Amino acid sequence: MPAKAGIHFIFPGFTLNTLKGTIGVPWPAFKGMAVRIGMLIIIDGYNLIRQSDNLRRYERKSLEAGRQALINKLVEYEKGKNHQITVVFDGIQNGWAEEGRDRAGRINIIYSRHGERADDVIKRLAAHSGEEIIVVSSDREISSYVTQLGKTSLASPEFEVIMNKAMFSSPRPTSVAKKNESNERQTKKKGPAKRLPRAKRKAQTKINKL
Repeated sequence: MPAKAGIHFIFPGFTLNTLKGTIGVPWPAFKGMAVRIGMLIIIDGYNLIRQSDNLRRYERKSLEAGRQALINKLVEYEKGKNHQITVVFDGIQNGWAEEGRDRAGRINIIYSRHGERADDVIKRLAAHSGEEIIVVSSDREISSYVTQLGKTSLASPEFEVIMNKAMFSSPRPTSVAKKNESNERQTKKKGPAKRLPRAKRKAQTKINKL
């Protein structure tokens, strides 16, 4: 069955060659699922909730309320985006022998299996993914691991700011946008620009796509 424009059928363990480059398919990607091309974002679910003043209010009611509040925000954020988002949570203490998987809208949800932490799942996903990936977590161990892989890690509060801005900001009129861009270019010309290291430039390029 031919894939429709903008949608490609992929299977775990494969890489997908596109006009934008090669995209690694993480495991466990959902088997036989149609995945849209874009940035792969892996989110440390409870870490993001507990780094957010807003989401923590829901978690005080119950873990389920906290998870649902985050998932609802991710569903809204993903609308109009071209990203593949996976959020990972720790499974319940006496949980499943296998990883629990679910979906909400286009958001992939994974619960770690019994005896395995969400951190372990996130590391595995990151290790088996291509370069076009951002891992959202303020956990130092995860951040360090992802960086050592040569991939991009983003602190949870920073991602929340980007997510909120994308959800609540309205598009500016073209004339205003062009004027602001012109002003920004003029401002940047003042004084010598300090060039970031190559790895940081690559990471910033990915973050700018969010």
